[in-house]
Amino acid sequence: MTYRDVASKQVLIWACTAVASRMPVAMAPLALVFLVRERPGGYTLGATLAAAYVLGEIIAAPVLGMRLDPARGRRHLAVGLVGGAAGFAGLGVLAGAHPVVLGAFAFLAGGAPAAAAGGQRALLTSLVPERAVAQALSAESMLMSGVWAVSPVAVAGLALGVAPRVPLLLAAALMASSIAGHWLLPAGWGKGDQDGEEGRARIRLLIRAWPVYVTGAASLTLLGLAELTLPALLEQRGIGVGWSGLMLAGMATGAGLGAFLYGLRSWPGRLRARSVVLMCGMSAFVTLAALIPGAAGIAGALVLAGTLQAGALVTRNLSLREALPPGALAAGYSVMYAAAGAGYAATGSLAGGLLQVVAPSTAVLAGVAVTLLLTALGWWGEVRRDVSSAAEERGVGTAAVAEGAPIAGGCDA
Repeated sequence: MTYRDVASKQVLIWACTAVASRMPVAMAPLALVFLVRERPGGYTLGATLAAAYVLGEIIAAPVLGMRLDPARGRRHLAVGLVGGAAGFAGLGVLAGAHPVVLGAFAFLAGGAPAAAAGGQRALLTSLVPERAVAQALSAESMLMSGVWAVSPVAVAGLALGVAPRVPLLLAAALMASSIAGHWLLPAGWGKGDQDGEEGRARIRLLIRAWPVYVTGAASLTLLGLAELTLPALLEQRGIGVGWSGLMLAGMATGAGLGAFLYGLRSWPGRLRARSVVLMCGMSAFVTLAALIPGAAGIAGALVLAGTLQAGALVTRNLSLREALPPGALAAGYSVMYAAAGAGYAATGSLAGGLLQVVAPSTAVLAGVAVTLLLTALGWWGEVRRDVSSAAEERGVGTAAVAEGAPIAGGCDA
């Protein structure tokens, strides 16, 4: 199992397609703030538009993800990406429109392509041998870490150096270009199952995988809280808030390194145990970031937290592969994407509320406590699900033997 198993022309095309479709997602929140910041109450309006964008993602990801046909997923993904490109184009072209119009375009830009990430992840794992799935997911995590590190810099540079609408027009162009890339890839990633009974069974399977969604969302919730409170934390420590950008870039770099290291070898222990270890380690480093007074210490703790968080996310994706059949994976990834978005949105509200009544360091520590509770809940849910599955398998086996025994006896007679 090495990264050489992932290196192929098809995976390279997939990587270019994924970057083109997900760069707009990473650009969107900051780009929306820059788009309207010069209006009266611009920052409040920008936050509202970003909330509409995220709300579109949260609502549409599970709905569209469950409708993805594994055999013809390319068509579904293309339709969603067309809608997303139209939403971004509308925001860029009609930058001076009424806030309600901008909110509608922001909702469309977030919602229409919300299932793309899940479908693309399922497609990626179908392009590599089964033994290289962990390496493929690690490579994806590295790629997305680079996207999230570059996007804020690109948005700020284009919005301030050229025009506020340019980042959104660029996002529209990138998302539109990703549609063409999908036609160079396979039409799907598995056998279709559009039968109604199978669809209902898939929904039940998705619901049973809830512990994976909880733990996956917990890791993003914690780092989201760290990101949102970082400027206030630096100010509390007497450190220039301008360092926050470099520290967050360092955290993204650490995430890329962590994803690379995770894919270098096979790690011992069950996936749920690995996840708990990584989540606890990440929580410890975020706690250190909240308590250390110096800039260098805070930056180092955030880099290490990002390193462990990347491994935790890869572990969650692998756990989802264990919990779901291949035909339901794209839907499962989409549901986890929605759960992460919901967690991040809740984090924003939590951070805003806590910073009104407690110090930034205390707000971060509260987020660590919530994360550890969610991690424990997810671990408990996975253990209970595995025990239940084992009991069901034993029950089926016992029933089969009991049903077959009289038949065998009758033959002997």
